[in-house]
Amino acid sequence: MTKRIVFIHGAWVTPLCWDQFRDFFSRLGYECLAPAWPGKDRTVAAIRSDPSPLVRLGISEIVEHYAQVIRGLDEPPILIGHSFGGLFVQILLDRGLGAAGVAIDSAPPRGVLVYEPTAFRALASVLLTWQGWRKVVHWSYDNFRYAFVHTLPEADARAAYGTQVTPETGRVFFQGGLAAFDGKRPAAVNFLNDKRSPLLLIAGEQDRIVPAAANRRNYRKYARSKAVTAFHEFPGRTHWIIAQPGWDEVARYIADWLGSLPSAGAGPRPA
Repeated sequence: MTKRIVFIHGAWVTPLCWDQFRDFFSRLGYECLAPAWPGKDRTVAAIRSDPSPLVRLGISEIVEHYAQVIRGLDEPPILIGHSFGGLFVQILLDRGLGAAGVAIDSAPPRGVLVYEPTAFRALASVLLTWQGWRKVVHWSYDNFRYAFVHTLPEADARAAYGTQVTPETGRVFFQGGLAAFDGKRPAAVNFLNDKRSPLLLIAGEQDRIVPAAANRRNYRKYARSKAVTAFHEFPGRTHWIIAQPGWDEVARYIADWLGSLPSAGAGPRPA
């Protein structure tokens, strides 16, 4: 299997969220790429200062951006995505792009309902924004703390907010949250696609914004497909699973799963 990984970040953050994962997999011999969403190929400070390039940016535009990146490579890469990035991984694999995919705490595709109260509480400030789909939206520290890092010490949570969190396009949240009513279906995946590359879905047991139960429902949607689909839930992990203490256990699990695939060979694990 290819030794190249394309990391896809989620909403509210930039590729900085992948720094520890990139270092981990680089030490395993992987070439690691982490392209930003359109408009986010800047520093956190620059995005905060001028978030206007994010206005009306939607799921289709972001997925096509990554599709172009992948098509420009000499072989299909492994795709690893977090949150909305996990949804994009599922869409890209469904389109035949990617040698394998890992969706971590994935935003749900069309047809996977999320009805847990914590999910609405986490995004209420965005979804209740008047005409939020036309705007750049902002997230307070309190909202970030509730949705992403509620198990972290206060100092660590504030440090993560200060160094990682940016304004965001409101459109992706409305497209994701109202996917069942969107006739253009930007969040749609063919769960019956037998030709899809292998997919691993990972959930954090204490995730509030994409509860583990929603990830399990996502996994069960693939039950009738002959394509390889796996699921693993990590206890005690929040939505910040890729950067909170214990992130390396998640990375090791992914490396081992990739190594279990035919012709994979993930190489030695770092000390």
